[in-house]
Amino acid sequence: MKITKNLLQVGVLGLSLLASSVMAAVSADEAAKLGSSLTPMGAEKAGNAAGTIPAWTPMAKTIGSVDGKGFLSDPYANEKPLFIITAQNVEQYKDKLAPGQYAMFKRYPETFKMPVYPSHRGATVPDDVFAAIKENATKTSLVSGGNGLENFKTAVPFPIPKSGVEVIWNHITRYRGGSVTRLVTQATPQANGSYSLVYFQDQFVFRDKMKDYDPASSGNILFFFKQKVTAPARLAGGVLLVHETLDQVKEPRSAWVYNAGQRRVRRAPQVSYDGPGTAADGLRTSDNLDMYNGAPDRYDWKLVGKQEMYIAADSYKLDSPQLKYDDIIKAGHINQDLARYELRRVWHVVATLKEGQRHIYAKRDFYIDEDTWQAAVIDHYDGRGQLWRVAEAHAENYYDKQVPWYALETLYDLQSGRYLALGMKNEEKQAYDFGFTASTSDFTPAALRQDGVR
Repeated sequence: MKITKNLLQVGVLGLSLLASSVMAAVSADEAAKLGSSLTPMGAEKAGNAAGTIPAWTPMAKTIGSVDGKGFLSDPYANEKPLFIITAQNVEQYKDKLAPGQYAMFKRYPETFKMPVYPSHRGATVPDDVFAAIKENATKTSLVSGGNGLENFKTAVPFPIPKSGVEVIWNHITRYRGGSVTRLVTQATPQANGSYSLVYFQDQFVFRDKMKDYDPASSGNILFFFKQKVTAPARLAGGVLLVHETLDQVKEPRSAWVYNAGQRRVRRAPQVSYDGPGTAADGLRTSDNLDMYNGAPDRYDWKLVGKQEMYIAADSYKLDSPQLKYDDIIKAGHINQDLARYELRRVWHVVATLKEGQRHIYAKRDFYIDEDTWQAAVIDHYDGRGQLWRVAEAHAENYYDKQVPWYALETLYDLQSGRYLALGMKNEEKQAYDFGFTASTSDFTPAALRQDGVR
């Protein structure tokens, strides 16, 4: 009996050590690659052998001009497409497209196109963020079976990822300026292209950018998010507040909504997973915002590897204040003449719904840009295994602030012929305002009522 007990103890210890090694950060020797053969963010610094993907060269903060409203000029405005992918020639480029992108050519053969331009790899973040990422590489580890982080600082916990869930955590925690306030719009066009806009005022602050941040008592908070609907009138005054947690299994995200008509604040547990997205007419889930957000616990995550792919990048033309929203929103999909695609390397991660878990998406295929850790394309499959929705992010580098992010997120419903476009700000009075300052008292349920005054 004693022998059996000792053997069991040894077995448990062995399993514990094995689990620790799976969840452990990388060695100091491996982390030393950051800034040498790898970029400080973890991408391959070199270009590809064919010369169609260039080496990484940090983008200068002064590469373009910034107007009085904060809109950026297009540093590549004089470039012409190398070629344009259409339904007529798509087969020759299929190996560098996600299945969802390929499906868009089949769904809209007369209008969908992808203008492909020369590739530029210049995404960068401030030096202190690079330093934090390098520190994360050797210190941050997964907890709760991969559903949380410990010893994490600022952004990108796993610049040298070993698993699919680590890549996803890099997307969830990636650097977005630390704090920002923004005015953006959302459209959900009918199949014929007719649409109305919903206007949002967002405030987004990571914990270490709060004025009263205390590392010793920050607890499980990752960031605070507040979103106010300012138009149309029937929705105006509604406010959503989210306290995002690092370990959402240990402590689920806290969310509240203020209903202007009822003048009351209530808890909103539905603001997670496949709960309905705000004012989205059923066209996105809560975890579709920012391409993907929230707890990863309902899926199994498989790291397929890295591949070359055409993704939307350097989307300055699409973000121009010279455009009207009518110039962008068209039937079936956005105006693809305004889009810009480049050949990049992406991480491919497959998320499969765990047995016994519930979500309207049974499988998701993620294609995540190696230079920024931003999801570029996500294919969503229904319970029958059919490709249902295709999410595509049109990224740009806010070079003056050293912030990679999106100019526009799209989510195409292949079955209904409708789609959602979120993040347009072309006609607004101000672009993103990074460096927004706030205290934790600004993100309490008690503060929602004042925010919701019309």
